[in-house]
Amino acid sequence: MTESTSTNKEVNKHLFVWVFSFLLGGLGIDRFIRGQIGTGVCKLLFNWLTLGIWELVDFIIAAVKAYGSECKGENLIFDANGKYTI
Repeated sequence: MTESTSTNKEVNKHLFVWVFSFLLGGLGIDRFIRGQIGTGVCKLLFNWLTLGIWELVDFIIAAVKAYGSECKGENLIFDANGKYTI
């Protein structure tokens, strides 16, 4: 977490996806966060058929994006009240 001003905080958006992929990836929550609603529903319904491999692959992809160099400038900004700002 990096602080941009005294009232706003900036957080790498891929870090949120990585955390949700780790905690709730089997339910497709990470796909819903990315805005991939259809894929999230499919993951929710069919992840058990892949014996969790789909969840593991998504977790690895999210970790690489969260800590990779390609995600510079892709931050979420929160105000002092904790609300997301554009």
